[in-house]
Amino acid sequence: MAAMALATARLLLRGSGSWRRSRLRSGAPPHRQSSSGSACANIPLSSPLPGVPEPVFATVDGQEKFETKVTTLDNGLRVASQNKFGQFCTVGILINSGSRYEAKYLSGIAHFLEKLAFSSTDRFNSKDEILLTLEKHGGICDCQTSRDTTMYAVSADSKGLDTVVGLLADVVLHPRLTDEEIEMTRMAVQFELEDLDMRPDPEPLLTEMIHEAAYRENTVGLHRFCPTENIAKIDREVLHSYLRNYYTPDRMVLAGVGVEHEHLVECAKKYLLGTQPAWGCESAVDVDGSVAQYTGGVVKLERDMSNVSLGPAPFPELTHIMIGLESCSFLEEDFIPFAVLNMMMGGGGSFSAGGPGKGMFTRLYLNVLNRHHWMYNATSYHHSYEDTGLLCVHASADPRQVREMVEILTKEFILMAGTVDVVELERAKTQLMSMLMMNLESRPVIFEDVGRQVLATRSRKLPHELCTLIP
Repeated sequence: MAAMALATARLLLRGSGSWRRSRLRSGAPPHRQSSSGSACANIPLSSPLPGVPEPVFATVDGQEKFETKVTTLDNGLRVASQNKFGQFCTVGILINSGSRYEAKYLSGIAHFLEKLAFSSTDRFNSKDEILLTLEKHGGICDCQTSRDTTMYAVSADSKGLDTVVGLLADVVLHPRLTDEEIEMTRMAVQFELEDLDMRPDPEPLLTEMIHEAAYRENTVGLHRFCPTENIAKIDREVLHSYLRNYYTPDRMVLAGVGVEHEHLVECAKKYLLGTQPAWGCESAVDVDGSVAQYTGGVVKLERDMSNVSLGPAPFPELTHIMIGLESCSFLEEDFIPFAVLNMMMGGGGSFSAGGPGKGMFTRLYLNVLNRHHWMYNATSYHHSYEDTGLLCVHASADPRQVREMVEILTKEFILMAGTVDVVELERAKTQLMSMLMMNLESRPVIFEDVGRQVLATRSRKLPHELCTLIP
């Protein structure tokens, strides 16, 4: 036992000695000097470094940066632009046309024109030829229709502005509308309608139905998508009769972002002034000037989703509802409060992830999704037009809990008229301003805002102007 204790003591002493020797060999860690020298080691980041010249940054006057220049040509067409530094530009033609103007026509014409956009014209024999022309300038094209606006847009190198404006003028005013293209469009429209019926996301269909219920058989309540029974009825003659009334210069705006205004005006005069369109008449004959009439109502649709599945598990059987109230147009003073209210309601899906930026602190999350586990979705939407608007809430749940879901959403609508917490109000304002400021960095978004502003009968606020009104 004594020998074992002595051996253990020696082992401990040997270990402590080696530990001491290693400490002596390594010594204290050396002091590392900063890369800028020992004299600058304690200078805070908020102070400039000594001996380094102060940087000089380029400055742009705020008014000049966001100035929208507008010129009206002799035929009534307006040219609007906003210069923005960069190699690329976004240019397009916005037209006061859409599904709200189809009361005297077959419903679905605007939907057809959207699918026919950038097809063959007098100068270009096919869509491929148009795309090849744009590729020479690194360009892309798109056409979108809404209930009150049709937009043809191109993003390309600024050096190809003359080519882009000429191409847009030809696409809008001189489409061939061949029998083959119309037949292909019928197939595309039919496929899109079938896709809407089978799509798990019901939002596009619900938006269509809430407008139909709110504005029965008038203006923005008319069908945005072509009804199945009208697909075979729409031909070149029907399209030309519509184009003759609504594709006129006084209803058009040529808008551009990232271009010189004088250059854009020259291109507009060259390609859009004194041009005879394919339908043979430059002046409108019969234009629908109806004002939206809010009627209110209920629209229901039953669908069998038992055969729809995203994988081996069947898709959950849900009931989707959308409740809406009339709001205001984007030309009224109340447009800003409604935009803030929409951000304050927020919402989303029950499985959304993220922080406050994803709306986790909005009312529909705190009061609905967090308290009722059986709710799959609760989202707020605000649709605004030149003469009316809709504030809606979309929700999804099991069919057995529809009554309770409607009662919960109705309660949230009633609470909108109550007191508002200062913190949630400031958060909603900050989120709205953040969204608007991010849009200012996108040329296509600025282009659309500029075009829609000039297209409106009265002045419409741009994103940077809205930011000044939110507080």
